[in-house]
Amino acid sequence: MSVLATAFARDTPADKIVPPEGFTAQLTTFAAGAMAFLAVFALALSLAAGRLAERWGTALAQGATVRITVPADQQAAQVDAAMRVLETTAGVASARVFSDAEQSALLAPWFGDGIDMSALPVPRLIAVLPADQGFDPAGLRLRLQAEAPGAVLDDHGRWRGPLTSAAMRLRVLGWLSIGLILLTTAIMITLAASAALSANAQVISVLRLVGATDAFIANAFVRRFTYRAALGALVGVVVAMIGLLLLPDQAGEAGILTGLQLAGWHWFLPLAIPILSALVAFGATRAAARRTLEELT
Repeated sequence: MSVLATAFARDTPADKIVPPEGFTAQLTTFAAGAMAFLAVFALALSLAAGRLAERWGTALAQGATVRITVPADQQAAQVDAAMRVLETTAGVASARVFSDAEQSALLAPWFGDGIDMSALPVPRLIAVLPADQGFDPAGLRLRLQAEAPGAVLDDHGRWRGPLTSAAMRLRVLGWLSIGLILLTTAIMITLAASAALSANAQVISVLRLVGATDAFIANAFVRRFTYRAALGALVGVVVAMIGLLLLPDQAGEAGILTGLQLAGWHWFLPLAIPILSALVAFGATRAAARRTLEELT
């Protein structure tokens, strides 16, 4: 924090070296604001992906399904046999056969409403709710194979892994985007600082003639560009947070696209972006100032 305190410390004579307005000032402020705006949404994407991965994993782990695919005349007997197995299996809290209306609702997105279930070779489904300690899928499959050969257990494991993995990759992509945004900010500020230093080459030469040190000159540019970056980033963060507030909050229904709103203490995380932008601007401007002043020697 001492670095930022030095950058924002008032030094009126030195500050006059850097023009308060102009192309470099506008470029620095706009670039920092735009990058901060994008960083907030990248952060929201990363956090939303983490929540989505947790929700998918929890939801899929809370249930299993037994699918019974046999001719219609054998279906009732197979369902009864499967229910007896489930009711006597340790770790199974409850089991319930899907009604025709429920199975019709599951197929409605593909076949429309009012499906005649008797006209389709639709397997009978049984919803299985595991107890807290869970059940042994391999053992249950063996019992079902022996007593109800037409029953197939789906514990959602094949779905849970890929979905959770995809959500976690989105989370990593969000953090990677934030890193690239900070790097881009550093590059833009470096270019702007170098341009400002080169444009003031004559002023720098005069300052050196009257005894100003390179450290004095560099600090003036560092302060001004750090302030501009922090101010632009703060504006970008505020605008982005307002945008997040205006997004629909339907994460439980529509998933990640409408679940980008921050939750709880996560609303405080974007406030770190202006600080990070200021630190990036401080380092980038300091490096650019030293290099350019050496070239102008």
